[in-house]
Amino acid sequence: MIIYGVALLAICTLAGVIIGDFLGTLLGVKSNVGGVGIAMILLICARLYMHRNGGMSKECELGVGFWGAIYIPIVVAMAAQQNVVTALHGGPVALLAAVGAVLLCGATIALISRTHRGEPLEKECVETDATVVPAGGR
Repeated sequence: MIIYGVALLAICTLAGVIIGDFLGTLLGVKSNVGGVGIAMILLICARLYMHRNGGMSKECELGVGFWGAIYIPIVVAMAAQQNVVTALHGGPVALLAAVGAVLLCGATIALISRTHRGEPLEKECVETDATVVPAGGR
């Protein structure tokens, strides 16, 4: 069943690459624009959708969790291949995308923190013992 998690990742990656290539063509850039990030967002959305609707077994969730965790080094490796100097000389699209991404992330975090309606955490009982020696031996 772990193979279903890998299959879900492959579908999301393929869709992200296709959408990223389409965005690159639409913007006039001869490159994939955000395909890996789009794939990661699709993977998160698909996992949440399947989890809520009971379509994800424990084994499938383990497969998705493993590949979701390994996805970050993949993103770093793919980003290392990009030529930032060429992108900046090619036009302000890269700078605009970076500023837009930071603003969008900040707005999303602010929205989530303001609409969170969860229960507050319980206070922990702190027991003090006079015989405990602090770290450092003093």
